[in-house]
Amino acid sequence: MTESEIIQGCLANKASAQEKLYALFSRRMMAVCLRYTKSRAEAEDVFHEAFVKVFKYMHTWQGGSFEGWMRRIFVNTAINHYHQTRKFFDHVDASYAETMVASSDNIMATLSNQELLELINAMPEGYKVVFNLHVVEGYNHNEIADMLGIAEGSSKSQLSKAKAHLKKLIEGRLISAA
Repeated sequence: MTESEIIQGCLANKASAQEKLYALFSRRMMAVCLRYTKSRAEAEDVFHEAFVKVFKYMHTWQGGSFEGWMRRIFVNTAINHYHQTRKFFDHVDASYAETMVASSDNIMATLSNQELLELINAMPEGYKVVFNLHVVEGYNHNEIADMLGIAEGSSKSQLSKAKAHLKKLIEGRLISAA
């Protein structure tokens, strides 16, 4: 079945089409969930909640990239989960972002994707969420600020601190491997 046929089957509430859609996108969407949660169990909760939303609101998809539409649902569900479960968000002075030096791309080239994902997941929650939204998902700071209910400067600062923190983690791993 093509993606279009699977979507049409899902719109007709055919279980076989829903299973195929799940099989087609489950790995990629679980990766999205893992980037925004603290544990696999938490990611699975977000994953299942988001898939329910996909099936429930599939009739609202208006064409274009179906995967992009789905990814937005998964990211928004993960961000909503983050809001519901966070205890504190580390608001910092925006001027700090201006003084930070960008991390080196050369260091990044020495890590596998799995190693990089582990390091990103080891970052403090606020850093990790802003880093994923900006670097991985491509949202700008204004959009991130709206999604998280923070100031745009806080988003910039969190990203800057996340990059600095990630750089330290990477350098520490490289030093210990040498």
